[in-house]
Amino acid sequence: MDECAAQPTSPAAADQLAALVERIGACRICVEHPIGAPLPHAPRPVVRVSGTARLLIAGQAPGARVHASGLPFDDPSGDRLRDWLGLDRERFYDVSRVAVAAMGFCFPGYDARGADRPPRPECRARWHDALFALMPQVELVVAVGRAAQDFHARRLGRAYDRKALMAECVRHFAAGREAAPRLIVLPHPSWRNTGWLRRNPWFEAEVLPELKRSVEKVIKFTA
Repeated sequence: MDECAAQPTSPAAADQLAALVERIGACRICVEHPIGAPLPHAPRPVVRVSGTARLLIAGQAPGARVHASGLPFDDPSGDRLRDWLGLDRERFYDVSRVAVAAMGFCFPGYDARGADRPPRPECRARWHDALFALMPQVELVVAVGRAAQDFHARRLGRAYDRKALMAECVRHFAAGREAAPRLIVLPHPSWRNTGWLRRNPWFEAEVLPELKRSVEKVIKFTA
């Protein structure tokens, strides 16, 4: 164990975390007490966390394929994200090492254009503060997409300009060396962003090597 690594949560906190995750799994707030129109299908919250994971992947919301499987990033976007992180599926889905908690826990459905809707606001309002308060051992937060970046930057007291271009945000946080927990922000790994990646070759050349080093460092010493 790295002497500088954060210690896992206490047994009592781990029990509280497990109980909270169980309540999240049974949540129906976006159907029974929605903010705005209710979720158009049965809820299926998808969240994988533990009291030992030092890496947190904070995304937007599950897509339709993840809604069907119940496994976060179980889609082509997840394949690309794992490649960016330098993790295979076995290590990515080792919940003792890697936590995955999106801004919306359920697939939000499609809009009129057939695109995924934004994350439901009920999750953040009801669950997120309590959830992350029970995960003080996290040393690296990888925030994927604007909603996750804005929330975790504010939660961690980091400056984040909502109006800044994604390229500016990615470069800023990749170069940062704040005290743990460190925040790294990424564009969404959706294949719809392939054009952005081609226009910004520095992302692969400069950001991804640093991202892989950071990820390996925080998961290497996880018990």
